[in-house]
Amino acid sequence: MSDRPLSFDRTISFSLIVVVLIQSASALIWVGAADTRLHALEAAVNMKPPVSERLARIETQMDMTRRSLSRIERQLDDSRKGTED
Repeated sequence: MSDRPLSFDRTISFSLIVVVLIQSASALIWVGAADTRLHALEAAVNMKPPVSERLARIETQMDMTRRSLSRIERQLDDSRKGTED
């Protein structure tokens, strides 16, 4: 065994600099693409009405449908009673 302490070469090679630059560029491109997708999703969500408003409209329509059905059933019952007499 050698009596030399463990040492590191402190020189930076050209290839290491190129690799770091390529990775940095790739990260920036990825972040840009993610930002674009996020903005597209936000725009799509903002175009749709909120779920609570849609649910309120559906509940109102169902209530009106039930009332119409009740009127129709009453009219049918009245017409049946009229023919039975």
